[in-house]
Amino acid sequence: MLFNTTLELIAQETYETDDKGDRVPVKVRRKVYADKQSVRQSEHYEAAATGLRPELMFVVRSIDYKGEPKLEYGGKEYTIVRTYNTKSELTELVCQGVVNDGE
Repeated sequence: MLFNTTLELIAQETYETDDKGDRVPVKVRRKVYADKQSVRQSEHYEAAATGLRPELMFVVRSIDYKGEPKLEYGGKEYTIVRTYNTKSELTELVCQGVVNDGE
């Protein structure tokens, strides 16, 4: 397995105060190395039955994943729709593109 792809894991937003005194959301990002893989055909069809559209799958070292709900890869933001911890201390992240982030 080659961990030659970099992506940014995006944690829940925190809030900071801007110069006007307003609270503004800030996304906390961390770069990690991953192995990009194709979504399995069975995963695709099972997810489609529940209204999900998995697009990408990444494998990261379990120690690098802290439960982040989103990631960014190739300039696009994705929601992590499923995780799976393997016996070899790796975690699979199945992702779908973010359609509307409410901004």
